[in-house]
Amino acid sequence: MSSLSSDLYKKYNVPGPRYTSYPTVPYWEVNPTEAQWIASILSELEKSSKAGVGAAVYVHIPFCQSLCTYCGCNTRITRNHAVGNPYIETVLNEWKLYLKRFKEAGGPDSSIPLSELHLGGGTPTFLTADELQRLLNPLLESFKKTPSAEFSVEADPRVTKKDHLETLAHLGFKRLSLGIQDFDPKVQDTVNRVQTEEEVRVVTETARALGYESINYDLIYGLPFQTLKSVEQTLDVVKRLRPDRIAFYGYAHVPWIKPGQRKFTEADLPNGDEKRALYELGRTMLEAEGYQEIGMDHFALKSDSLSKAAANESLHRSFMGYTSRQVAPLIGLGVSAIGDSWGAFAQNEKLLETYQTRVQNGEIPIARGHLLDREDQILRRHILNLMTRFATRWDTAELDTPYLKTIPAKLAELVKDGFLRLTPNSCEITAAGRPFLRNICMAFDARLERKAPATQLFSKTI
Repeated sequence: MSSLSSDLYKKYNVPGPRYTSYPTVPYWEVNPTEAQWIASILSELEKSSKAGVGAAVYVHIPFCQSLCTYCGCNTRITRNHAVGNPYIETVLNEWKLYLKRFKEAGGPDSSIPLSELHLGGGTPTFLTADELQRLLNPLLESFKKTPSAEFSVEADPRVTKKDHLETLAHLGFKRLSLGIQDFDPKVQDTVNRVQTEEEVRVVTETARALGYESINYDLIYGLPFQTLKSVEQTLDVVKRLRPDRIAFYGYAHVPWIKPGQRKFTEADLPNGDEKRALYELGRTMLEAEGYQEIGMDHFALKSDSLSKAAANESLHRSFMGYTSRQVAPLIGLGVSAIGDSWGAFAQNEKLLETYQTRVQNGEIPIARGHLLDREDQILRRHILNLMTRFATRWDTAELDTPYLKTIPAKLAELVKDGFLRLTPNSCEITAAGRPFLRNICMAFDARLERKAPATQLFSKTI
């Protein structure tokens, strides 16, 4: 890395959001009422149904058998598998509450068109195959699956068995995402995620034999004790197994939010220049193997639907990550799950016991959310465009939004450093600017500028 590059990385390596939403969760402030949330879902569902597209549903399964100390997700660590069935019952009861509210508001109470279903966590395959069937069969009965529906599941290779994959395949799941992170034994031991290449290979090959069409691996760079050699060895394993998609995330060190990360210190982590070098090595190796960079931290083979979506500009980014198209509304079920109707966000209670109690009391268990105003929606569109197309344009009608007029000045330094091409009504990120995508999006983030500093809210951008 040249001294110029090193100086630029230091200059821009500041705390910043990852923009799975805009406004970002810490800056949500206008909570929707239950009635407003239901109305926003039904409004968006009516529009999407007319367009031949259905809803998306995300189900959060929080349970894990052990704590991965890098993890920033909402989890409940337990080896007591008796928690599965009561949780399933609560999720199904939550969905029944939604159907009841839809009917009361004049909407459908069944046969809702469904275009996406995603199981995340936690570890969805913490549940047994029978439990997954018990959860999904009643849920799917209330939907009408659209012809182009995509069902996906996150899984831990250490606990995922053939009967899990068979059951999910029978129910229509074709996409599988495996948490890998790193194959180096020292790194694995430090982050408490020890798994072998053979374990991952067996799950990968079993899924392919069962007809799964796209397999994703999650990898993380910047973990404690990672080196260029260890990342190269990890990518060598990945090359042998050849998943269709790869999420190559930068490690987010936020021990003030996730105390489990205190098992190691910042002295054990690659520094700014070292961390970026790990990414550059990984990106170079992936591109040499035919993977295309389709968005921030994400790569896909040309044959995968994400690459095709990036080429035809239908790529979308949501709380479920990158998807091949925009599907709305997104209804979140389960503890801490987030829903998105484009005009509103709603997040469920994050404490498991509180979530269960509220559902038992007949309440939609929303803990927080946000109603987007016109400025929010305009800026959200531009940030989404940058995240999925590396470019965005604004028209004259939008310029009555005062903040939008200030953005060119905020981008001036990024233009000077060669990261952007800017016109009076557009900006396009250069190849050199892609590593600084989060910084570029921050210029469009009005709420970040107006609210408290981001230092104790977000990880570093690079």
